[in-house]
Amino acid sequence: MTGQTQSMALMVPHGSHSLEAYIHSVNNIKMLEAEEEYALAKRLQETGDLQAAKQLIMSHLRFVVHIARGYAGYGLPQADLIQEGNIGLMKAVKRFDPEVGVRLVSFAVHWIKAEIHEYVLKNWRIVKVATTKAQRKLFFNLRKAKQRLGWFSDEEVSMVAENLGVSKEDVTEMESRMSAQDAAFDMSNDSDDDSDFAPALYLEDHSSDVAAQVEHDNWEANAQTRLLSAIKTLDERSQHILRARWLDEDNKITLQELADTYQVSAERIRQLEKNAMNKLKACMEI
Repeated sequence: MTGQTQSMALMVPHGSHSLEAYIHSVNNIKMLEAEEEYALAKRLQETGDLQAAKQLIMSHLRFVVHIARGYAGYGLPQADLIQEGNIGLMKAVKRFDPEVGVRLVSFAVHWIKAEIHEYVLKNWRIVKVATTKAQRKLFFNLRKAKQRLGWFSDEEVSMVAENLGVSKEDVTEMESRMSAQDAAFDMSNDSDDDSDFAPALYLEDHSSDVAAQVEHDNWEANAQTRLLSAIKTLDERSQHILRARWLDEDNKITLQELADTYQVSAERIRQLEKNAMNKLKACMEI
């Protein structure tokens, strides 16, 4: 096989004609005899020879295509299923021990299917239908059973539950998840029917109101500007009293401390403070 053809085989193209060419290409790759496979696997195991790994992978790509075709019923791109299966094959080649006495294809089946299963579960629905190991097993087995039986009767639910070693409730719940349809969050652009439903029309985020926040910020900024302008109309002593008593967050001063500064009574400072506050209030209400 030429280097160009090898590179093509490791990349799974999209598009029906390109995918057909890929499948035709990998089917033409020479299969390894048991002795050849053992020798390559030993070389990889002992020396980490990447060329040996590549030969092992290339000679088994046809098996990935065969396995991936079994998952065509999920509505996912065949090229993506094959690509995920190829990842599983690469993982299998890395972990393959030729001394165990089994052929690589038998060992790799588990890894190929595991990667394809993971891809199907992540992409078949926006809302994940299976998250635990038990649910995944139930998902794939139930999928096969539904293709034969359609919608289950109560008797069929009991039969499936017994065969898979799960409860009837688990079967019913998984069947419901698998039968649910994903809905678009927003209305489609060409929708003009008032009866159309989309979650975006009914789901609101009450934790944030942009319009109200902008209005509040504008009011705060305007009030602060008016307050600073009003303070400037006061005499210097009144400004100092107000700043020291109310505006200086880090070092507020008591009435007595101000009284000592201006050598007057604390009561006189309180009166000056009250008069200054009244003037500010009058200016802010204009």
